[in-house]
Amino acid sequence: MKRVLLVLLALVLLLVGVLVIRTLRFGSRQVPAEPAEPFAVDAAQAAGRLAEALRHRTIAASDGMRAEDAAFQALHAGFVARFPRLHAELAHEAVGAHAHLYTWKGSEPDLRPVLLMGHLDVVPAEAEATWSHPPFDGVVADGYVYGRGTLDDKGSVLAILEAVEGLLAEGYRPRRTVLLAFGADEEVGGHDGAARVAALLRERGVALESVLDEGGPIGVGLVPGVAAPVALVGVAEKGSARVELVVRSTGGHASMPPPQTAANTLARALVRLEEHPFKPELRGGTRALFEYVGPEMNFGMRLLFANTWLFAPVIERQMAGAPSTNASIRTTFAATMLEGSPKPNVLPSQARAVLNVRLLPGDSLEDVRAHVRDVVDDARVELTAQGDEASPVSRLDTEGWRQLQRSIRQAFPDVLVAPFLTVAATDARYFHSLSDSVYRFVPVRMSREDLTRMHGRDERLSVEEHAAAIRFYAQYLRNSTRQ
Repeated sequence: MKRVLLVLLALVLLLVGVLVIRTLRFGSRQVPAEPAEPFAVDAAQAAGRLAEALRHRTIAASDGMRAEDAAFQALHAGFVARFPRLHAELAHEAVGAHAHLYTWKGSEPDLRPVLLMGHLDVVPAEAEATWSHPPFDGVVADGYVYGRGTLDDKGSVLAILEAVEGLLAEGYRPRRTVLLAFGADEEVGGHDGAARVAALLRERGVALESVLDEGGPIGVGLVPGVAAPVALVGVAEKGSARVELVVRSTGGHASMPPPQTAANTLARALVRLEEHPFKPELRGGTRALFEYVGPEMNFGMRLLFANTWLFAPVIERQMAGAPSTNASIRTTFAATMLEGSPKPNVLPSQARAVLNVRLLPGDSLEDVRAHVRDVVDDARVELTAQGDEASPVSRLDTEGWRQLQRSIRQAFPDVLVAPFLTVAATDARYFHSLSDSVYRFVPVRMSREDLTRMHGRDERLSVEEHAAAIRFYAQYLRNSTRQ
């Protein structure tokens, strides 16, 4: 027995040693960066141009609602007037109904282009009378620009345009070609905008060095255990699918119900799916997030994330406890629509449920179908599933990633940079076939309160934050087009 205890003690000490050594070797992945190059920005004038863009009610077409064509046309006319150098020196193409593609030719056409993206459409503004400033008045007040689209995503579009216009004024000429793509239906799927731009570039045989679209912000207080702001760069995004479950029966009068109605059968299927979700997995963009922020945490947290080979189940269990983090480690199901009988005293001849499914990268639509079939295990429940697969995970060993990380650190010296998984959809998903370096980032500091303003009430952007975003895009363009 003594010998067994000594062996066990030796094994425990060996394990502790391995954990500690791995933790000590779990070094920072933040790149050193020299100060950003000077770039003059008139913050007040830039804020005024953003405010003007917000006054155009560019709501994308959706079910039962047409796009306001005149608003999109007027917005672009404003761009032509406010950014004259850009429109004089860059080639412009209209794509689809309201999307735009600009080409800034580099001096070395054999180099693969970089693509900067954004979208011009916005979501509707509910309860407009409750806003501090009307959502489509483009008001500048108290150091902020107020209006629908400041954060999602006209702020980014205007910052890109400002940066290019300023670089042209300085006489800057890129070695590498720059493409600018601005969609006009991202909020409703991007099929007429970004998807068409991507298809056009594929037809032309274009391979991209890197892609930068909207995505994660500079999170202030968003990453527990990390005191510094964290630039959350989306390196992948979840897929989105619509799953329909239908149960049919003969119906009849509710006074004489069978042992189980169509609604009962459907309800049992939904309960089984709720009780048997996809298993959580710490992988892809979520694992990469902890590989980048883990070294910046205290020793206990560093030990945890330096040894995910042992502690992954603990981390997964903790993350599964909150909806926001649970979504980043598993494919999720949410029943969003239910249909049964049209009258309270009539048995349904058909009961139907629609589920919104968000696919974790690595899980496929076929995986979803198989999971639902296995869990429901009832031939009476008909299944259909369609939607978009999850994106691939972009590489973190490319020149595109290095220059993006460097640019963020130059423009925001107090900020850490980390990859993460984008749980919502962006236009960037259409460009993975053109580049292995597709990233999603908004160069704006946001707290949890700021995040609620996106698609919510009183959306706004600090005048100084907008100026900082312009300087970031200028630095990023310099870094990514010189090599």
